[in-house]
Amino acid sequence: MRAKSVTFLVITLILVAAVLYVSLFGFDLFGRVSYSGILDPDGLNKGIDLAGGSVLTFEADKEDVTSEEMDTVEAVMRTRLSGEGYTEARVSRNQSVIGRIRVEIPSVTDTEAAKELLGSTAQLTFRDSEGNVVMDGSDVETASAKYGQISEMGNSEHYVELKLKESGVEKFAAATAAAAAKAGTGENYIAIMIDENLVSAPMVSDTINSDTCVISGSFDQESASTLANQIKSGSLPVSLTAIESSTVGPELGETALSSSLWAALIGIILIMIFMIAVYRLPGLVADIALVGYIGLMCLIIGGFQINLSLSGIAGIVLSIGMAVDANVIIFERIKEELNSGKTVRASVDAGFHRALSAIIDGNITTLIAAVVLWCSGVATVQGFAITLFIGVVLSMLTAITLTKFLLKQIVGLNVKNIRLYGAKKREA
Repeated sequence: MRAKSVTFLVITLILVAAVLYVSLFGFDLFGRVSYSGILDPDGLNKGIDLAGGSVLTFEADKEDVTSEEMDTVEAVMRTRLSGEGYTEARVSRNQSVIGRIRVEIPSVTDTEAAKELLGSTAQLTFRDSEGNVVMDGSDVETASAKYGQISEMGNSEHYVELKLKESGVEKFAAATAAAAAKAGTGENYIAIMIDENLVSAPMVSDTINSDTCVISGSFDQESASTLANQIKSGSLPVSLTAIESSTVGPELGETALSSSLWAALIGIILIMIFMIAVYRLPGLVADIALVGYIGLMCLIIGGFQINLSLSGIAGIVLSIGMAVDANVIIFERIKEELNSGKTVRASVDAGFHRALSAIIDGNITTLIAAVVLWCSGVATVQGFAITLFIGVVLSMLTAITLTKFLLKQIVGLNVKNIRLYGAKKREA
């Protein structure tokens, strides 16, 4: 039994250390699978307050633009930015001029690319050889960028696949039937246009009665993804002109990120010392689980390229406190069971069982608060909400599963001195 517990403990410690190392420094598996750790300059996306970025001001090319139209513009821009992974981008309306909107995009210094992404109306139309519009973007349910063979004999390429609505399927079938009837004249094609620009004009030989169709052309991965995002988010109701564009440095200074991370590290070390001093062996186990939590959190932030802002760091630190809070509740229950005269094994089982409902209730209320903050739509608040949500979920898993597993292995080593578990020494 002891040998088995020692083996499990060693394997777990190695896995925790490996997760932490990979999350910080990354790895490269034979050049095929790689991951940049968050300590790599390119391994972490930072918000505009920590990394700077592009600031653009757009104005509607319409004199009598309405507030409702600008609401739509704002919503479309937010959708496009989120689709490109800029969750920390800020979109704000000009209060004095209705037709103006300001966008701040972190870590983006190519203002021309930002203008193309946000200023394009992305009006999708399908036209026959006579220029008649046979279908438009309103008939498209969704769009996605893909890579592969479009035809059996063709080469693999980047393309955009459209999922059509029921109305779109009917229109597309009628349009392809009419085009197929012109076979041999050179006019049997359907032109696919984006903002009056021809993207592709595939030839049609048969009626196509399908809920999917493909836009192909000279796409690379980035351009296909951008086009799919623009179509999916919808077209802008008015044309926009970029009247101002500039790049800015970090709002909080070049050392803001390192300073905040150092502050978080000092706080974590103090928490670890406190846990060992008060709860001893269980406190040491909680510290190991906390290291595992930090490694998993860094992996998710780097792997999913979550934009990290100062408010996001606050969410991570708060979730660390939540993880320790769960362990404190568990360990206090264990101490109560030990002081009542139960054995170490029975006390550990009862402590986790009694604390579970309180931990789940507390974390669920925090998750609800994080969801509400995310729904607020304010970029800086969303940065805090997303790291808090991820952190609470991970902390709950590590506090309940990893801590329990490690503590049971220590019990399996037959460590029966209750003072090592933070309890009072029993009288003879």
